[in-house]
Amino acid sequence: MIVRRSARARRSAIRIRAGDLTVELVVPERARLSTALEFLDSRRDWLVARLTILPEPVAFKAGAVIPVLGRDRVLQTTPRPLPGGGPFRLSATTIDVAGRDEHIARRTRDGLVALAGTILRPAALDFAERVGRRPSAVMIGNPRTRWGSCSSKGVLRFSWRLVLAPEPVLRYVAAHEVAHLLHMNHGPAFWALVQALYPEFERERAWLKQHGSTLMRFG
Repeated sequence: MIVRRSARARRSAIRIRAGDLTVELVVPERARLSTALEFLDSRRDWLVARLTILPEPVAFKAGAVIPVLGRDRVLQTTPRPLPGGGPFRLSATTIDVAGRDEHIARRTRDGLVALAGTILRPAALDFAERVGRRPSAVMIGNPRTRWGSCSSKGVLRFSWRLVLAPEPVLRYVAAHEVAHLLHMNHGPAFWALVQALYPEFERERAWLKQHGSTLMRFG
């Protein structure tokens, strides 16, 4: 279990990292740790039940079934170079990765990170142009708790794991973070701008709430 203090948290909360089944206890910055641990103990039965039903992590190795842009694809590996060069190739039904076994996980992830960037960067720049702003940078990373973020300096960051969701979800998250270039909050004006940029955002937002945690189990 990991205990993490947070200046943003108003109350203690329990989070389960589906990727490695790690339990994280989030504690408000000024809260007493003993009180947070009492809260954790009171939720023990719920926690055990949640851990029991969580699916097992899925490693990036030959035969793994991985959803990419919302479609399940089988990871196929080969020690030989792929036709046309490059270590990563996506087809309608497969992910083909070339290299020795010890390199497969990294090359798979690198390929998915690059793929996420080809969708999220243009989407973010397009939405930003529509609102008359330009982000100082658009970065793809591996945050543990957010699908995206917007810094006060205009840096947009997105989780590469979004590429495991249907493509409309990526576009919603891009619109969401671009809206923060104008509104650094989640007030009515912010949500009105998100809707103007991406009218169907409620559908994609609901998808992330329902399925988002399952994306963390891959890799």
